[in-house]
Amino acid sequence: QVQLVESGGGLVQAGGSLRLSCAASGRTLSSFTMGWFRQAPGREREFVGAITWSAANTNYADSVKARFTISRDNAKNTVYLQMNSLQPEDTAVYYCAATQPFYIGSYVTRRDYTYWGQGTQVTVSS
Repeated sequence: QVQLVESGGGLVQAGGSLRLSCAASGRTLSSFTMGWFRQAPGREREFVGAITWSAANTNYADSVKARFTISRDNAKNTVYLQMNSLQPEDTAVYYCAATQPFYIGSYVTRRDYTYWGQGTQVTVSS
């Protein structure tokens, strides 16, 4: 089993930045592709970005591309989501997720992921 705990959310003004962290326990993350999703009130949970287990590849939703960056520190068993130029439409609960080890897939759907954190709230004021 893998337990994921997100942190780093909060309230920020438009144009500001936040860095979310996702700390894992139970197993090392080095063999898991990690994803970030978000869910705004009244909306479906949507893909934000993903980083493969080797960190060789990242993928982002068009809405966050060039503003958000995913990185991972396997030694710390932690994945990060750096969010810059935040806008009110980025307001949501942000979730990190992990696939099964060495899983190969699209990494952009909820079905690709087996383990989920509890989420952290990000609120961007205008």
